[in-house]
Amino acid sequence: MTPTAPIGSVPTLSIPTLSVPTLSIVVPVKNEAPNIAPLIAEIRAALAGVPHEIVYVDDGSTDDTASILARIAAEAHPTSALIRRRHRISCGQSAAIVTGIRAAGAPWIATLDGDGQNDPADIAALLARAQAEPGLVLIAGHRTNRRDSRVKRLSSRLANRLRAALLRDATPDTGCGLKIFPRDAFLSLPAFDHMHRFLPALFIRAGGRVISVPVNHRPRLRGTSKYGTIDRALVGIVDLAGVAWLQRRWKRPVVEVPEEEAVLF
Repeated sequence: MTPTAPIGSVPTLSIPTLSVPTLSIVVPVKNEAPNIAPLIAEIRAALAGVPHEIVYVDDGSTDDTASILARIAAEAHPTSALIRRRHRISCGQSAAIVTGIRAAGAPWIATLDGDGQNDPADIAALLARAQAEPGLVLIAGHRTNRRDSRVKRLSSRLANRLRAALLRDATPDTGCGLKIFPRDAFLSLPAFDHMHRFLPALFIRAGGRVISVPVNHRPRLRGTSKYGTIDRALVGIVDLAGVAWLQRRWKRPVVEVPEEEAVLF
C-alpha cells in the first residue's frame, strides 16, 4: 500500500534548482554560417570554469545561420545553454545586441563579434577585471595588434582619434567587439542604431568608468566582412554628432536620500 500524507499536511514538492549564469555572451551575426559552430566550441572551452550562457542573435541572415544554430541548440550541453533570437529582417548590429541582452539572464554581459576575430580566451580575464572594479565599469578590449587590412586599420585609427577628441571617451579602440559590462546598466542607456560603437561614451555619460585591456585579435578565416570603409565613415559622422548632442543634453544628478528614509534600507 502506498503511504498517504496526513490530512491537512502540505505535500513537499521536489523543484529542480536552476543555476543562474554569471555571464551571458551575446553574439550578433548576419550570414556567418561557417563561423558559428567553431566559435561556440571555442567559447565553451574558454569558459568551462565560468557559469555562462551563449546568446546568438541572427540579424536576418539569408544563409544557413538559422539552421546551424537550431541544430546546435538541439544538442544538449552540460554547462552552457545556447539561446537563440532572430530578426525577420536585418536591423543592424546594435539592434541585435539589444535583442540579445534583453534575452540574457546573467548580471554580466560580454559582447563578441561573430566573425571569429575576437578571441574567446580573453573573456574570463576581462570578466575577473570587471568584477574586481568598484562602481559602474565597462571593460573594453583593445586590439593592440589588429589583423585587418591596412585601410581598415588606418580608418579605425582616425575614427578613434576623432571620437576621443569630441566625446572624451578615454578609449583607444571603441570598435573592438569584445566588451564586458553589467546588464542592467546597458539596458538603462539610450538605444539607437550604431550605439555599440559609442558604448564607452554612453557609460561615461551614465557616471561609469571605462577600462581598456589589451586583447588578442585574429584574422578572419571564414566568410566575408559585412562593413565597408566609406559607408561607415559617413554614417559615423552623423552618429558622432548625435552622441555629442546627448552628452550636452544631460546633467547627471547627485541624489540625496533623507536620513529618516535611508535607515529603512
